[in-house]
Amino acid sequence: MTTLNLQSLLRILAIVLFLPVQTQVLLFAQDDLSDLTTWQDFQSMRVSSANPDLNSNGDAIHIAAGETVVLADLHGPGVISHIWATVGSADPFYGRSLVLRIYWDGADEPSVQTPLGDFFGVGHGAFSSFNSLPVSVSSHGRALNCFWKMPFCKNAKIIITNESSKYETDSFYYQIDWQKRDDLPADVLYFHAQYRQAMPARPGDYTILETEGRGHYVGTVYSVQQMETGWFGEGDDRFYIDGEKTPSLRGTGTEDYFGDAWGFRQFSRPWFGVSLWEGYFIGDRVTAYRWHIEDPIAFAKSLKVTIEHKGSVFDDNTKQLCSSCERADWVSSVAFWYQQPIKKLAQPLPPVEKRIAPYRVLGVNDLKISAEPAAGLTKQKIGVDYMPLTPDAKISFTFKVEKNGRYQINAFITHSLFSSRYQPFLDSKPLENIMDLCSSGSDPLWTSFDLHDLQAGEHTLSFEGRGPSPARRTLAPPAFAFSLQYIILLRLEDMKGYHAVVKKFAK
Repeated sequence: MTTLNLQSLLRILAIVLFLPVQTQVLLFAQDDLSDLTTWQDFQSMRVSSANPDLNSNGDAIHIAAGETVVLADLHGPGVISHIWATVGSADPFYGRSLVLRIYWDGADEPSVQTPLGDFFGVGHGAFSSFNSLPVSVSSHGRALNCFWKMPFCKNAKIIITNESSKYETDSFYYQIDWQKRDDLPADVLYFHAQYRQAMPARPGDYTILETEGRGHYVGTVYSVQQMETGWFGEGDDRFYIDGEKTPSLRGTGTEDYFGDAWGFRQFSRPWFGVSLWEGYFIGDRVTAYRWHIEDPIAFAKSLKVTIEHKGSVFDDNTKQLCSSCERADWVSSVAFWYQQPIKKLAQPLPPVEKRIAPYRVLGVNDLKISAEPAAGLTKQKIGVDYMPLTPDAKISFTFKVEKNGRYQINAFITHSLFSSRYQPFLDSKPLENIMDLCSSGSDPLWTSFDLHDLQAGEHTLSFEGRGPSPARRTLAPPAFAFSLQYIILLRLEDMKGYHAVVKKFAK
């Protein structure tokens, strides 16, 4: 028997053995390249932000602060097969401010309700690229692709809401590809995605999903912002199927559930990975994903999915205070599943200011900016551009903190073809190794300068030129550009849960 025949036999056996769940075959069969060799009877359709004028390049929509826009109102039967989007916004956390909602078959409440970034596999409003089978993100976290199959019998309505009260969304580009069909199976299952959070996590297991109906659980996106130094991931995942008092699916650790081992590091695989990883220290952020596509979790009546939030805690002197205790980290998640009947997510999301850590975003008007030499310094609406002619130029940003405390200092700094190497300083003390800002694009990237105990008053973040980058093209003219959009401060004492476990063990 040839390999091809064996694969064909296995496919036939799978269809025969799992015929009662033919919907699963419908939803995921098209990920198999062999399906492209036979005629598929549907009409290919698309709605997008494309300008009606075919000669225009203005293909984005604008979303005002607080505005809701209908992206698509589709009439079925049909199956959404691909969603792509990218955003141009002054909001540094638009991944949490923009909210995606999808309504099936005329329902008055959404069955998909999640911040845009979390839906596409990266929490915290952060930016990061990764590759997986149903979701892929590129362009430093700015190009969003989703290939979940989303069937609907009558109607699909997709809306996006800019829940920021301060920032407009200057440009929102999108494409939604779908297949118009003559009919769908009577027992077709509907796609669902639900965002939840606990900031900070409360005693007891954190609940990712509770639902009633029959269907398949197919994915988890799990995000944590650490409130203690140590490892947050000793918690076990638990699946309670059809009303079980004791979970029949029990895990062995957080990283184990997400396909990793012995802690986390950033990586991506088709079915599991860590899309964002900053480390083991207070304020650090992580997002992990797990897609149950090859191993969907079936339920006939109900499903409850939880995870413990336990781990180790260390003090500032690296003394271990506990090895597996409950932690008061900031936890959020998105559950992905298919089910009948349609689940209506009536409960509102927490307000946008509660979905983001209490960062203080400092723009041009909040900073005292100086440069040596001063020539080439230009203040923009968002940030500052500096194009000095000498490789040892210096630019400084002075900011004020109102309270003593432990601060995480971050900035959005552009990496570009015209950038070079710079050494960062905080209050005249070098922070880390020289930064090489030269790259092939023009990308404002989140840059962390770690934790610092700051006294109330003024402090200065400065950057001194260290010459051209070795990555610069040989024939390119010398360029020493420096561009900064925001300095972003996080005072850890302002976060609920900060040092909660440390104080407990210090008693």
